[in-house]
Amino acid sequence: MMHGDQEIECQISDAAMDELAGTRGTPSLARQAQFVALRDAIEMIASDIFESGPVVRGATIRIFTKHIAKEQS
Repeated sequence: MMHGDQEIECQISDAAMDELAGTRGTPSLARQAQFVALRDAIEMIASDIFESGPVVRGATIRIFTKHIAKEQS
C-alpha cells in the first residue's frame, strides 16, 4: 500500500482472506489468485486500519478476521 511516496507493508491472514471471500480452507496454491481477486477490498481494509490510528513508521499493517467482520457490519 502507498501513503504518498511512502510504501506501507501490509499482510493478510489466510483466514481473513477466506472470510472476505466467503469461503473456507482455500488451498495454498490458490492463495495468490484469491489475493488478486480480493486486492481492492484488502487495500481498502488496510487503508481503514492505517487511517484509524497512529501507525509506527516502518510497521506492518496486519489484517485478521476481526477486521473483516468489522468491515462487513
